[in-house]
Amino acid sequence: MRHVLFLCTGNSCRSQMAEAIVNARLGDRWRAVSAGTMPSGYVHPKAIAALAEIGIDHVGRSKTADEFRDVDFDLVVTVCDSAAEECPVWLGRGARRHHSFPDPAKTDDMADFRAVRDAIDREIVALLEAYPGTGRG
Repeated sequence: MRHVLFLCTGNSCRSQMAEAIVNARLGDRWRAVSAGTMPSGYVHPKAIAALAEIGIDHVGRSKTADEFRDVDFDLVVTVCDSAAEECPVWLGRGARRHHSFPDPAKTDDMADFRAVRDAIDREIVALLEAYPGTGRG
């Protein structure tokens, strides 16, 4: 079983959706968690609603990156939109990748939550399926 951390600033939308999607789609090969450098303290209700629309029941909590500092991850993926905000740096263990998604909470439009959810579903699942040593890549 591989372990992946999705990291962003607030841990309320994008990293939460990535965690839920990976655990639902690739849970036989990957265990996903998410965290933020400055956690918001909640999971955005529209992120939860967007996941529910595709059959994923996510019960998450906003977590601090410090909770996972001593965990050995195979991969750490930052998911913030670096063009619009400062993306956190992971100083713990694990190979690092950056995969930028816009923050749907900035518009608070359900269509944006759906678009980001669908992009994560396509792009992050493909990234992990092709990751060396997972039997598919």
